[in-house]
This record gives sequence, structure tokens and C-alpha cells, in this order.
Amino acid sequence: MSPLRLRLASGLLAGALLAAAGRAQTTETGFMVPDKETQDPPSAARLASIEAEAAATGWAGVVLPLRSAAVRAYGRDRFAAADAWFHAYRWAALFAEPEDRFISDWVGAIVANHLNYEGVAGRYSPTSRPIGINMSPELQAWVLSNEAFSEEFFANIKTVDHLPNVLAILEGLHRRGAENFQRYASLALAIALVYDVKPPPYWPHFQVSPEMLPRRLVNPAETFERLVGEDKLGRTYHRLTRLRAEELKFVVDSAAPPSELAWSESNVPYPLDQFEQAYSMIRYRMDRANDYSKMTWSSTPYTLQAIKASGGICVDQAYFATEAGKARGVPTLFFSGSGQDARHAWFGFLDGQHTWRLDAGRYAEQRLVTGNALDPQTWLPMSDHDLEFLSERFRALPTFMLSRVNEEFASDFMAAGDPRAAARAARAAVNYERRNLDGWETLLEADAALGLGAAQREGVMREAALAFTPKYPDLVVSYVNRVCASLRARGETSLANFEEQGLGERLKGDRADLAITQAASILSRSIATQSIPDQVATYNAILVQLGHGAGTMFFDQIVAAFAEHLSMANLKPDARAAVERARSALDVQPGTALAMDVDKLLAKLQD
Repeated sequence: MSPLRLRLASGLLAGALLAAAGRAQTTETGFMVPDKETQDPPSAARLASIEAEAAATGWAGVVLPLRSAAVRAYGRDRFAAADAWFHAYRWAALFAEPEDRFISDWVGAIVANHLNYEGVAGRYSPTSRPIGINMSPELQAWVLSNEAFSEEFFANIKTVDHLPNVLAILEGLHRRGAENFQRYASLALAIALVYDVKPPPYWPHFQVSPEMLPRRLVNPAETFERLVGEDKLGRTYHRLTRLRAEELKFVVDSAAPPSELAWSESNVPYPLDQFEQAYSMIRYRMDRANDYSKMTWSSTPYTLQAIKASGGICVDQAYFATEAGKARGVPTLFFSGSGQDARHAWFGFLDGQHTWRLDAGRYAEQRLVTGNALDPQTWLPMSDHDLEFLSERFRALPTFMLSRVNEEFASDFMAAGDPRAAARAARAAVNYERRNLDGWETLLEADAALGLGAAQREGVMREAALAFTPKYPDLVVSYVNRVCASLRARGETSLANFEEQGLGERLKGDRADLAITQAASILSRSIATQSIPDQVATYNAILVQLGHGAGTMFFDQIVAAFAEHLSMANLKPDARAAVERARSALDVQPGTALAMDVDKLLAKLQD
């Protein structure tokens, strides 16, 4: 199961479902939804009755009747109606969720995803009150009646989202003006999903001290009102009402305060079709690039004005351009990556044709093999397929709506203990849209619960890998690796090794980064299970297969990692020999940043 998918199994809705089940056995209210009403989405009168019942007895009392209505609509293939009833059910379950139960699950997700950094880690003292109290009855009524917002909300939330804070932020923005909130609801949602927890110390990048750039987000209302005001005046490069929350979260995640953003609007002159030139506005400082001690900005406050005045290195250029884009309502991404001879930073932005350009400032001659960007909603690295999915916008297609509805019910059926129904719904989901990753995951989960054999589940994994071939190689790698793990678990070690090696060969060309990651996994397994001589043999084989002409990423993940492992095993001479073999295989050129990394590692390995 993907750790970030907000599944009923996470406890958020399952807890409310169980609580509601207990209540339903004793309640005398008799609240129910007649069969004839499930042919269509809930009417305004029905929604009003739901709200009245919740006000009188609590949201938990309407959870099961709403779920029943949704399941009945789904069973009749009334997908639009089923989706609307399902969202009403999910809102009711969310509003009924006790704060202490939610926080317990949320803390588990934060720890599992290594997000318990300072500002998030600590003691929490939640109450047993339902988290729906963070949203007024007026706003509850609006979200229940607004199917577009409901779809967007539930399509975007993750297990690491602090939903009590999300609801409270939405409530605060709504309270400041219902008209603006309703018109800019996707913007409000993006802000709530990004601002619900404090940002991490590694955002937006490591190469500036916390004293020079406090890692803070401004008040949510200030961001909302600034962007709404700019959009109404026509000063944003994108009409913000035409962007979805999944795009707008890359607008609202600004590390620069509003005063700097306002300055950039007057001082960054490039229109959207030329916006990549914002990167080269910053004079490149070779003196800093060639001196490790100067690579971290620490002399003056890290402002857009200071960067423009004094120049900087690639991280400063990328930061300047991304912040200037956000000031203009342009979704932007800060990328860092490993090249042939050094590390580099560049940026991406959503252009006027609504296409993501992900290579502004990414120089072809540096032969960059990978790029990393943070998702400001989760503060986790974005995967390759995350970026591709964002670019393709296929989740706005009608066929994906049908796929999504089926996956929602598949997940619900799994939580309710009906894996057979879950498997049918999940299969329908991936048949409608092969790129529905959650659908594949639910199908595998349901098949396991049904007791299908390993070989049958491997067949589904192979089918999923084929569905994501060739456009999403990171997902292909993930599913093939799971096939290999399953093969090893049932004693088919030779076949697993053969498939793994073949995958590495296929990745050597255009996706050397994934080939390196795959090799690092093989080396890690060797370290965990084999003798030192066999480990060295595995390392040498990887050098032969992938090392020739490789660059910084290979050095970091393979060479440095293995050398440090040997050093920890009190085998420093062997570690130095491994690094020297890599220097030759990688053809490290003197005077490059990679050469400095090699020399630095060798110095560290001296007795």
C-alpha cells in the first residue's frame, strides 16, 4: 500500500465507520435515504435534512445511511450519483472523526514518512471532540453541496495532511469573505493543504543558513488575499480560477515574504513565454562555485533583492526564478540534480499553453540524469510519475472520473472487509484508466486478501508494469522489483536475478538514474546477505556495467556508499582501492567538482 494514499484503512474513515456502526444499532432516529433518491445526486432538500440530522444527533449518525446510499447507487452503475453520495458520506465521516483518533493515525504517517522534523515533532494533546468543529455549519453546508470542490478535496488529501488544520484554514478563509472563497475555492484548498504544517529545514534548499532565510510561511489569509487581489487586477500570468489545487500549491508555497514578491513583480520583466530568462538574471558567481566554504549563503539576509545585487550560484538562480514566478501566479518547481561532473539546480514552470516546462536552466552539456523537487503539500520528494501525471492532466478527463469512482468504492469495500467486491471495483478502475495507480494498488491488496497465490499476484504486478511502460519508468521499476522480491520469497532466486539484471540493462540509456538506483538496491542487498569478497565482486560488476562515463549520482549512491561501508568494517585500504577503481571507471576529469568529491572521500579514508 502506498504510504501517502488516504485510504479507509488508514483509520480516518474506518474509525468513523465503526463508530457509526455502533451508533446505528442503538439509534432511534430512523434516518435513511430512500432507494429512489439514489438514482441521482442528493437534492438540496436531502442535503438540508442531512445537515439537520447531524446538528441534532452528530455527524456519526448519518455516516452509515450515506454510505448505504452511495453503495446502492454504485450497484446500479449510477456513477455520477454514486460519486456525489460517496462524497457526502466521506464528509460526514471526516466531520465525525474524533481528534485523538485522527492525530494518532497522522503521527504514525508522519513518522513513517520521516517528516517528524523540528516544528512538527513534539507532544500533541488532542481531545475526543470531532474534527468537524473546525468548520462552521455554513461552510459544511457549502462543501456538501459543491460536488466539484468535494471531488478536488478528496482527490488531493494525503495521510500526512493535518486535516484539523486544513479544515480550520478553510474556515478562516471562508469567514473573511464567502464570495471570494467560493470563486477561488481551489486556491483556498491549495493554501490549506500547504500551510497545515510548518515547512521543513531543508526547504527550499540546503545552501542557505536558517539565520539568513527563516523557513516560514506567512499567514494563510495574507497569501490568499494577495493572490486574489493580483488576479482580479489582471497582474497574474495565469488566471487563478482556471488552475486546480494540484497546480496552485506550487504558487502558494513561497519562502519569500510578500514584500519581496511585490518587488519581483516590478523588477523581473519577462512575460510568461520568456520566463525561463528569470534564471539568468542572476549573475553566476564562479568564486563561490569553486570554493566549498562559499557554497552556502550566509553573509546577508537571503532576499530576492540581495541575490539580484550580489549574484549567486545555481541554487540561488533557481530560487530567484521560482519565487518570481510565484509572485505572478505561475506554478513553479525548484529542481536539484546530479550531472556528469557536478550537482546543479534549475527550475520548472507552467507555461502559457498549460504545459509544464521542467528544464529552465538545465544545461544539456552537464548531462544531468535526474532532478528532485519537493511537493509542498507533503514536503516529500516528488517522483518521476508525479511530475508526469501533473504535466498530462489526465485526471481531469471523463474516463478518469469513472476510474476514480470505481477506485473509491474499491478502497471502501476493502475497509468494510469485502475484498471480492474491492477486487471487482479495482479491476474496473484500471480498465477505465490504466494510469490509476491507486487502482492497481487496491487490486493487489484485494487479491492478497482473497488468498490468490504469489504467481497470480505477480501476474497483476507485471500487468501494472506493462500499463506504465514506457512513459513511467520509475513505476515500471517499482513493480518489477516487487515481482523479483516475490520470486525470491518463493525460492526462484535465479529468475529474480535474471529479471533484475535485464531491468538494469534496459535502463542504462535514457534512464541511467533509475539504473543507478536499481544498482544501489542490488549492492545494499549484497551488503546485507553476502561476505565481503562477494560484496566487492558485486561492486566491481556494477562498475563494469554502469560506471563507464557515469557521474556524480553514481559516485554518491554506489562509490561513496560502498567505500563508507568498507571503512565501517575496518577495511579502509579496500575502501580506498574501491574509490580508485571508480575514479578510473568514471573517467573523472581533474579540476571538476566530481574530482574534488573523489579527493575529499579519499582523504576521509586515510588511516
